[in-house]
Amino acid sequence: MAIAIPAIYRSTVGKKAVMAVTGGILVLYLVAHMIGNLKIFLGAEDFNHYAEWLRTMGEPAVPRRTVLTVIELVLGVSVVLHMWSAVSLGKRAAHARPVKYQSKKKSHAQGYAVRTMRYGGIIIAVYVVWHLLDLTFFALNPKGADATPYERMVADFDPSRWYITVWYVVAILLVGLHLNHGIWSAFQTLGLRTPRSHNALRGLAATTAALVTLGFVAVPVSITFGWVS
Repeated sequence: MAIAIPAIYRSTVGKKAVMAVTGGILVLYLVAHMIGNLKIFLGAEDFNHYAEWLRTMGEPAVPRRTVLTVIELVLGVSVVLHMWSAVSLGKRAAHARPVKYQSKKKSHAQGYAVRTMRYGGIIIAVYVVWHLLDLTFFALNPKGADATPYERMVADFDPSRWYITVWYVVAILLVGLHLNHGIWSAFQTLGLRTPRSHNALRGLAATTAALVTLGFVAVPVSITFGWVS
């Protein structure tokens, strides 16, 4: 059994399954994170209370920030495995087809999706690093560590920092495109796609991606335009 498990992970099917499962974990996190971000529309007190709750989950059964740390570790492992699977599958596909097809009839939609996932994934990775430095470690935030979560968020997307809002929106739009293609691919990998479920799953992937995108974009845009201050 100890030999069979690594063999599964080394297979194309195994890599696709790892990518689908880790992608699912990341999607669930994005939805939860988006819902939490939207609490900023309820005001500073509610948003700050939510931010504090994230750090006190599980108390007094476990020490402060224990649950949040576990979540962060799971997310970190999921990101690494997701990227590893994507790179491994990309290399395997390239080795399996060393000579590019000469046909002019290659699917433009497929090529666009692949480029979006590949280059969009790189930009998303850069965005995640920036986001952590900004709102987790406070190294890039105008208010720093001494401010409240609400103050840091509002300062981040202040109208004078419109370029940060543009950068954030572009990154989130790429996340949306990544989600749409990724969720659909996961359905296929996990064998959920059938002729009968095709349209429903397509719609579910697109709707989920659209809602997550709109939910994340709503906050910085509202702050930049002065609707939240």
